[in-house]
Amino acid sequence: MFYRPADGHGLPHNPFNAIVTPRPIGWISTRGADGSENLAPYSFFNAVAYVPPQVMFASTSAKEDRGDTKDSVANIRETGVFCVNVVEYAMRDAMNQTSGPWPKDTDEFALAGIGRVACETIACSRVADAPASLECRVTQIVRLEGASNFAVFGEVVGVHMRDDCIRDGEFDVLAFNPLTRMGYRDYAVIRETFGLKRPGE
Repeated sequence: MFYRPADGHGLPHNPFNAIVTPRPIGWISTRGADGSENLAPYSFFNAVAYVPPQVMFASTSAKEDRGDTKDSVANIRETGVFCVNVVEYAMRDAMNQTSGPWPKDTDEFALAGIGRVACETIACSRVADAPASLECRVTQIVRLEGASNFAVFGEVVGVHMRDDCIRDGEFDVLAFNPLTRMGYRDYAVIRETFGLKRPGE
């Protein structure tokens, strides 16, 4: 099968998200200039550079109470900071609860019963029990083609790792089983890893 996205795919559901999988989930916590807090998952998320460490996530829709975007990007425009929290399998239901199109004054930490603690280097909360959290300062917000599509890039200025996830000096994903996003309404969990040496190693 071949299709041009501009012409449509002819299938019951868009296959694009199912093709680009699995995708890590960035559980983005932000604080607005008014002190309100937001927590929302984004599956267009990844690390993009080592030195300095940098990450990105993309927001692809808008809410009526936020103009051309959603709460996360709106808050980041105001404050210039955000925190990426890693989602473990055990937190799947709480993460899903925070994905709703809630009004901007909704505190998703409270809504989903998620513990929070203050970040160390930025004025923002993070998920207290997350396996890892990355405190970030925005480097740029890029408007992408299409309505309400924005890519947010940030430099990681603080890293939290849960102590039980560090084994033999390494951050061990099998200690918490990362949740990943597939297509449609599907998710996957990482329960097995294997290693490969690069040529010449």
